[in-house]
Amino acid sequence: MEKTGISRENRSLSLVAVELAAVSFIVLFQELALIRWVAGQVRVIAYFPNLILLSAFLGLGLGCLRSGNKPLLWLWPVSLLVLTVTAFFMGRIVFTQESYSEHLWLLYYDLPKSSIEIPSIKIPIIIFFILSAISFIPLGQVIGRKIRVFSSFSRPLAGYMYNILGSLAGVAGFSLISLFGVFPKYWFAAILISGITLFLHEKKALIWYLIFSVLIFLSVLKAEKADAYSPYYALSYRTGNKIFDVLTNGSLHQTAVDLSMKKDGWDKRSETVKKIVTGYHLPYMCLEKSPEEALVLGSGTGNDIAALLEHGVGHIDAVEIDPVIIDWGRQYHPDKPYSSGKVTVYNTDARAFLNTTAKKYDLIVFGTLDSQTQLSALSNVRLDNFVYTMEGIKAAKERLAENGGMIMYFMVGKQFILQRIIALSAEIFGETPVIYFNDHILFNTVFMSGPAFDRLRDEKDAAFNDKFKKDFLPFIELPTDDWPYLYLAEKKISGFYLQIMVIIGALSAAGIFFLSRSFRAAITDRRKIDYEMFLFGAGFLLFETRAVTEMNLVWGTTWITSAVVFGSVLTMILLATLVMQRYFLSFRASIIGLGISSYIVYMLPVNLILGEPVAVKLLCSLFMVGMPVFFASLCFTRLFAESISVDTAFGWNLLGSVCGGLIEYSSMILGFKILLFVALAAYLAAFLIYINRGKNRIGEKAETV
Repeated sequence: MEKTGISRENRSLSLVAVELAAVSFIVLFQELALIRWVAGQVRVIAYFPNLILLSAFLGLGLGCLRSGNKPLLWLWPVSLLVLTVTAFFMGRIVFTQESYSEHLWLLYYDLPKSSIEIPSIKIPIIIFFILSAISFIPLGQVIGRKIRVFSSFSRPLAGYMYNILGSLAGVAGFSLISLFGVFPKYWFAAILISGITLFLHEKKALIWYLIFSVLIFLSVLKAEKADAYSPYYALSYRTGNKIFDVLTNGSLHQTAVDLSMKKDGWDKRSETVKKIVTGYHLPYMCLEKSPEEALVLGSGTGNDIAALLEHGVGHIDAVEIDPVIIDWGRQYHPDKPYSSGKVTVYNTDARAFLNTTAKKYDLIVFGTLDSQTQLSALSNVRLDNFVYTMEGIKAAKERLAENGGMIMYFMVGKQFILQRIIALSAEIFGETPVIYFNDHILFNTVFMSGPAFDRLRDEKDAAFNDKFKKDFLPFIELPTDDWPYLYLAEKKISGFYLQIMVIIGALSAAGIFFLSRSFRAAITDRRKIDYEMFLFGAGFLLFETRAVTEMNLVWGTTWITSAVVFGSVLTMILLATLVMQRYFLSFRASIIGLGISSYIVYMLPVNLILGEPVAVKLLCSLFMVGMPVFFASLCFTRLFAESISVDTAFGWNLLGSVCGGLIEYSSMILGFKILLFVALAAYLAAFLIYINRGKNRIGEKAETV
């Protein structure tokens, strides 16, 4: 292992640069890998991916604060082994929801009924937050130590630049594996092979590292349950009785069945199949004639397509976000609907397709789009949330032909969700939908809107429409692109989320208190708190959060969005660092640029670049995401360069990011647009503190434990 201090690392600054880039690559790659892998093992985590993100920031921050202490690198492979083994065992436990404040589907279809059941989802959340944070502490310490070397050569910004280059490589690498569907054993192999560079200085440490690496790799192999990995899910399937089930992270997601009602042998089909088939066909039987042009949003394995084909549709545009599910539908659906010459497939997000197509349809079908994962580790929004907003339903209506209709299949679990969907239709179409209630296994409610279904309305429907619009609609909070929370009962942070925030905050504070003497000293001497770096960390994460949610409207709710945002952010940070190395702009000029660029981005609607060529969209996205980040990074690099203890400053910055991640939950009340102003408030506060402190702001050497 490395010796304490930096004397041994003075041997070659270029070698230190390579090591810093390598460990930064490992950090980003491990962070993204754990976000996906743990969710595939313990399905509760799929609904809380920002848990791993915040734990990574915490661990890295603690590591940086301890950079001058005894090396903890040995803890990295040990903690990673404990995490993977724990995920294996906890992936065999049934964790159930203790309350219904959140709309979660925790359906354990891949576990036997004899599995242990624990009525709490907080337990795995807390355990994996702690284990993940511990696994990042040694890596944070290495980063802090390497940056100290650059600081000793009066080149702290150069060190920060190599940190960003490594991070950028990590994002690019993991984006590629998301594209090609590589299995987790290769993710961890990439991490562990890269980690060898950290143990080359001592033969004994390298041997132990290789032993633990083998054990980690074997535990990942043993835990594997999926048949394929798409950019979104760990996917598996089951077959039997002419049914093809698709499971995401072990939960039932889709069931492909023979949708034909014209074939012989109806009486021989199971009651389950009969319920599914009749449910799919019901709305098409209500139409006066078969549609010439139909659009299916969330076509999945092909059930909706098969039903439409049976009713003589002229042509179908099928939109499905998951490429693996499309392939499985082609191969395994009993009716082979994707093989029809009447079907054109689009592998993209439903909302992105609606935003870019100019085509008109006689019928638009919303399949069972409810997702079982989040949009990004930076957001509490689920993959399907931006479909069920005012703007999403309006976009669908605008794509309807003059006498067209819209069908929405939905598994309604709570009354407020039913009311909200009815309210969306009433607001956009001017009337409540025709509704059919019945349990059809995959959905229990069918909503039918638009002129195509007007013939189904009677006096009771007219009376209900008038009463609903008068007595209910004004009091229902409708989801919008700014507040896309269909599944939240109220515009507030629920008690469950508040508990999670308090627990994460308390664990973070406790970890910092016990592991950092400088933090303990700051409690009694507030001059030792790096307020500016802390506030910059919080503001930065809020910028990223808003960027992810906004860019999904440009690129669709796909893995590409996260790649574009992370790539844009890191590129702009790198550019800002290069600029500051050459010109070193004043803090005041940078903060003014931050305010102006943020205002411009806020005022520019993303609709301006919808439908533009990919190159144009990429450049515009780089501007809209990157410009505020560029000026914020100019401010950050100024502060960073002036810090005497750069590793401590970096630690405070990462801890501020944890705070920013918790503040992100306020979007459940305020929406996402306001987060930009919350971030700006954090930056402004940092600027005022900087001015007040003058040249005597925090800069003491890091204290040791």
